[in-house]
Amino acid sequence: MVESLFITADEQIPLAEKVFSKFGNINLVDGRYIDRNKIKNTDVLLVRSVTKINKSLLENTKVKFVGSATSGVDHVDVDYLDKSNISFSYAPGSNANSVAEYVLNGLIATISNKGSPFSLSEKKIGIVGCGRIGSRVKYFMDIFDIECVLNDPPLFDQTKNRSFVDLEEVLQCDIITLHVPLTKEGKYPTYNLVNDKFLEKLKSGVILINTSRGDVIDEQALISFKKRNPESKLILDVWRNEPNINIDLLEKVFIGTPHIAGYSLDAKISATKVLFDSLQKFFKTNFNYSNFVNEDNTFFVPNMSSSDYLIDSIISQYWDIMGDNISFSHYSSLEDNERSIFYDSLRKNYPIRHEFGSSIIDMSQCDESFIFDNKDKNDLRKLGFKFKNL
Repeated sequence: MVESLFITADEQIPLAEKVFSKFGNINLVDGRYIDRNKIKNTDVLLVRSVTKINKSLLENTKVKFVGSATSGVDHVDVDYLDKSNISFSYAPGSNANSVAEYVLNGLIATISNKGSPFSLSEKKIGIVGCGRIGSRVKYFMDIFDIECVLNDPPLFDQTKNRSFVDLEEVLQCDIITLHVPLTKEGKYPTYNLVNDKFLEKLKSGVILINTSRGDVIDEQALISFKKRNPESKLILDVWRNEPNINIDLLEKVFIGTPHIAGYSLDAKISATKVLFDSLQKFFKTNFNYSNFVNEDNTFFVPNMSSSDYLIDSIISQYWDIMGDNISFSHYSSLEDNERSIFYDSLRKNYPIRHEFGSSIIDMSQCDESFIFDNKDKNDLRKLGFKFKNL
């Protein structure tokens, strides 16, 4: 323990008390309500995306290190931290697998709802933003032979990679998924990227997915688009003004979840590890992180009895994404002041979800007549699954 060090941490950061108490005295709080009074004696502040880090929070405090267990930093005034000589760390890419699995499962649920077998090999998916998360989504889509059209102007400027195309070409795709940071300034701002001009160029039956930030979409424009194109499918995990989300938009989505795409246990623990390592470096300590983590894998036992059992059925049994939907009937029945509480409760009480890569498919319960297709087996392995009793 670093002598007399005081740490304030969001209570939703996994393993926070066990891990960070090694560094000093730790106080766990609700991140939504962190204010200057709560951090008046704090040296280290550890947050998630629900806490705004800026001058009004930190001015005239003792805070000398801020860590965010997130892959994005739009909630952090990084310039202020730099000018104030406050060290900062976050966890870019820690949730890449988790979000990519959300996109895949969302597509499986959407296609299955149309009453046809899961097949997107003749479809094109436009990936807007090809950093750690967008690249992982492409890796998953490649497994299913889905043609990917990539757009990332800032990355193109850096790399001159000719695989990147203009946004206009992406807008002609059958599926569009957004994986951009939220920026309001600079050469390529993403605030209101999805606006009337963007939407009017989309196919009427497009599947639009947003797991980045709610402010990337002009929600009123999207509501109007959906009214004009009822056959379109909206999959939204992020919203403007969270936790007070747009009830009119919630009514129109096919999948609407409470900002949990990156909420796998693996992603959370990975982000905690990043902050742990940064604190080690900052305070020059030498603690052992592996002592804190339970390494047990989860086991999945699918109920398979037919020879035509498909990979999408296995994945949807493993994680029923439709069960993560915000119930519109319940949400709309609440008073305005109750809705934000309900939204936050869904996040706080989100059940443990393991990523494919930390999971084992146990085949011992399968019917003896079941024959596992070699391609499906190999594709599941590419997704990260391991097998037992196969």
